[in-house]
Amino acid sequence: MSEGSIGSSRDGVGDQSVREATGRTHDEWFAMLDDAGAAEWRHAEIAAWLAGDQGVDAWWSQHVTVAYEQARGLRDPGQREDGRFEASVSRTVSLEPVAALEALADVVTAGTGVEALSRNTGARHPTARFHLDGGEFVLAGSSPRGEGRSSISLTWGRMPDGSRVAEIKATLREWLARVG
Repeated sequence: MSEGSIGSSRDGVGDQSVREATGRTHDEWFAMLDDAGAAEWRHAEIAAWLAGDQGVDAWWSQHVTVAYEQARGLRDPGQREDGRFEASVSRTVSLEPVAALEALADVVTAGTGVEALSRNTGARHPTARFHLDGGEFVLAGSSPRGEGRSSISLTWGRMPDGSRVAEIKATLREWLARVG
């Protein structure tokens, strides 16, 4: 899979944002990680070094870790540490979180022909999980944004390889566009 087909972690977050949040750019972090021997470390070791030894916020340590792994060819875009792939998309809609999740779940059911195995509408961030053939899943989520708006998201996970990531991402975007 070519990196350009779905984009790397680094593509979505600019150096200015990384510098503001962590004190360094991607390339500065990558050089430090190379000097520390991180290309031989597991994902959790890299993230722990960034968070513990370098004081990087947990979210940013994950971002820098994934961007580093992709830049060094240790992980393809969309690839999880276990080797499987996932695709995620999100957007904001003018609905309250539970209404947004219910609408999103209906779209996923229509698109997959599968009813949600579980729905958690009582949580601050409501979710619905759909189990698909071959062990894959779709996770639908909704988070409050205030003023009657919500961020809705879809993740399609446990794909065995990256051959369908771009196609799945396009499908998930189409599904999101049907809500709100």
